[in-house]
Amino acid sequence: MKRYFIVYEGRVQGVGFRWKLMNLARELNLTGYCKNLDNGNVICEIQGENVDEFLKRSLKGDQFVKVYDYTIKELPLNYHDSDFTVEY
Repeated sequence: MKRYFIVYEGRVQGVGFRWKLMNLARELNLTGYCKNLDNGNVICEIQGENVDEFLKRSLKGDQFVKVYDYTIKELPLNYHDSDFTVEY
């Protein structure tokens, strides 16, 4: 199991990206959260067995979402997580 902190850059606000991350995390049985930043980026902490698959699939854009760049850092596990949420 791994936990990552990810910063997504690009056209990731106002296009349903956080909801896409939430649905993907729940589909892959992952926990954590995502949140918009004031600078237009989205941050995400994601934890579980399938975090690498989550990362791969989260980087794929669509007609609205365009991820131009991202940074990732591994974090210590958080054993208190029980779901994936969108934070405000």
